Amino acid sequence: VFVTGATGFVGSAVVQELLRAGHQVLGLARSDAAAQALTDVGAGVHRGSIEDPESLTSGAEQADGVIHMAFIHDFSRFEENCEKDRLAIGVLGAALKGTNKPLIVTSGTATARVNTGRLVTENDLADPHGQNFRVASDLAVAKLAEQGVRVSLVRLPPSVHGEGDHGFVPLIIAMAREKGESAYPGDGENCWPAVHRFDAARVFVLALEKGAQNAIYHASAEEGVPFREIATMIGKHLNLPVVSKNAQEAAAHFGWFTHFASLNNPTSSQITRDVLGWKPEQQDLLTDIDTAGYFK
Repeated sequence: VFVTGATGFVGSAVVQELLRAGHQVLGLARSDAAAQALTDVGAGVHRGSIEDPESLTSGAEQADGVIHMAFIHDFSRFEENCEKDRLAIGVLGAALKGTNKPLIVTSGTATARVNTGRLVTENDLADPHGQNFRVASDLAVAKLAEQGVRVSLVRLPPSVHGEGDHGFVPLIIAMAREKGESAYPGDGENCWPAVHRFDAARVFVLALEKGAQNAIYHASAEEGVPFREIATMIGKHLNLPVVSKNAQEAAAHFGWFTHFASLNNPTSSQITRDVLGWKPEQQDLLTDIDTAGYFK
């Protein structure tokens, strides 16, 4: 299995799960440190990056299947990086076209309809008119499926948590420390779905092994955690006041992150559980924030 993003927070867990399930793994590495990390766990190394089409093509051609997890997490260039992801998906799909080899692509639950309060399911397609530029990944997958590529999509929630998390929750903690208060927008009832990275890894492996063509899976263990409860847990640990912010105040507190802090994205994974036999086993988000070293 060729894995892009193989040394990332979630990707490294996917590599471990693949190896544990008896697969051989070829991981994409763009640095010596990444190559060493792959070697240390018993995976093969393929040098390159998602911005190097030739490395993607040659990696995919060597494998019996591909899991694409790499993404450039620079939110100051989010739209640009979403476009790079779309192009990378197209390159991988072209390499696998006509082979019936599976391609599993990563996206987010927020690419579907959000901020409506309605539970998003795997049957909800990406909203091409939404504000999330990563919808380009979903649309690229749909295009490959139309071309006969055996491609499926795994959507991750806003919080993929666990020890070593360097995603959204640590950002919120850092903002609270800087501002001297733990904030939430409005009444704080907007919900984030969440999953532990080891549970998410299992979805990718099951999708690879059991997935049908043009399927959508949701790796969300919790349908939605109110943002106010996340802020309250952070305030408890930092001994800071927990405060509500109106729209103008939230923009001042969260800055570029306001869109994500205000996200209301309750998400079901029932179809994924039924089809793949997936059952989350790790602790939930609030327990993880409470116990997994987020405040070291």
